[in-house]
Amino acid sequence: MRIRNASLVLAGSALVAALGTASPAVADSSPTLPHPSPTGVLAVQKQAMAAGAPGALTRIDSGSTVYRLSMGKADRAAGTPMDADRRFRVGSVTKSFTTVVLMQLVAEGRVDLDAPANDYLPQALPDDRITVRHLLNHRSGLWDYTNDMFYHTVPGFEAVRNKVFTYQELIDLSTAHAPTNQPGAAYSYSNTNFVVLGQLIEHTTGVSMGAQYEQRIFKPLGLKNTSYVHPRTTLTGSYARGYVRDDDTTLPLVDSTEQTASWAQSAGAVISNSADLNRFFAAVVSGGLVPPAQLREMMSLVPVNADGTQSYGLGLRGRTLSCGVTVYGHTGTVQGYYTYAFTTADGKRRVSSMANTSNNGTVNTILGGTLEAAFCGTDPTRASTSARSAGGDHTEHPAPPSAPRPPAPAPSPSGGPVPVDAAGGARPAPGTHRGDRRDHFPHRP
Repeated sequence: MRIRNASLVLAGSALVAALGTASPAVADSSPTLPHPSPTGVLAVQKQAMAAGAPGALTRIDSGSTVYRLSMGKADRAAGTPMDADRRFRVGSVTKSFTTVVLMQLVAEGRVDLDAPANDYLPQALPDDRITVRHLLNHRSGLWDYTNDMFYHTVPGFEAVRNKVFTYQELIDLSTAHAPTNQPGAAYSYSNTNFVVLGQLIEHTTGVSMGAQYEQRIFKPLGLKNTSYVHPRTTLTGSYARGYVRDDDTTLPLVDSTEQTASWAQSAGAVISNSADLNRFFAAVVSGGLVPPAQLREMMSLVPVNADGTQSYGLGLRGRTLSCGVTVYGHTGTVQGYYTYAFTTADGKRRVSSMANTSNNGTVNTILGGTLEAAFCGTDPTRASTSARSAGGDHTEHPAPPSAPRPPAPAPSPSGGPVPVDAAGGARPAPGTHRGDRRDHFPHRP
């Protein structure tokens, strides 16, 4: 593969676009789609930085052509430029990894999707009607414990940054609340679902989630930049540092790179890079990781917003873009990182984008525009297409950062966690259901 590199400086920030091309005889991977728009991606990244992201990266794999685009800083203190190969915390993209492990167990006859989850758990959930399927498609009604945990962003994060939780401790935080709905009645995104699935997988197999990921996904696919290091706090190799914005936006960004991510675990603690994410989702949709019957279940999408442009299957999100294509993947939010990782149904064109900030809903929505640029060949900063790919899913994106928020409480005298939140915008009072949006940790984005 012949690589051409181009570097330029834009608005005082480093911007590098590297384009790898195969032989000119190789056709574009998706002839029915417009060619990707690298200039559109760069325009989105520039807009995300203007809204507060220290840096951004995108990788597009389109047949034998690879686009690597990046801008800004991977490390603000050191002044290290961002590049598209850096590792980062992928947040809720972890949910797709967990789903693959679970669906392999289904294919092996060890788990039944429509059996009560309690059949596979060491400690029963309060409602025996919750099935394994309800956990995978966010229809269990289990309260999302992160609503309280990150009610105020930075204090909540600091309270759990170095803490190690058991699955049951997190589940108990959820079941202390009334359910949001009856099992199966409605889609209600909850990190609790995938924490329960982590416990279910470990209890059923006697093998840790880290080992499951490694044996069933990382090693078979050769994902050398992907890891699950919980509860270790550090990233290794070449990585981007993450920066979470305080609820008081006049305060400086907080470096959130090092944390146990123990409050996330099987719902959001995977570390990866753009190349590995693209390879992973191509393998998912092409049947390289789960058999056809289980893949059909994963990719059977149900709309979750009013116009049907956003949908959810089993551990997979769907986005219908302005050019009519539906792409499959997941979004991720964890302190300091927003991620979008999606592929066409045939796996021939895929994109992964990351901005190294969080608690900034504007940046998150802007970053979704890289889907339009990658799959539809548009510049979303010059059109109103980005809302189709990023906005409108009430379970995924935070309220505008200008929304009012209550003041942060004083630190607990006992040193225990203070109810706080890692998202942008207003929050309901602790113990109430905020229902219309979330941006904390790994759930959606």
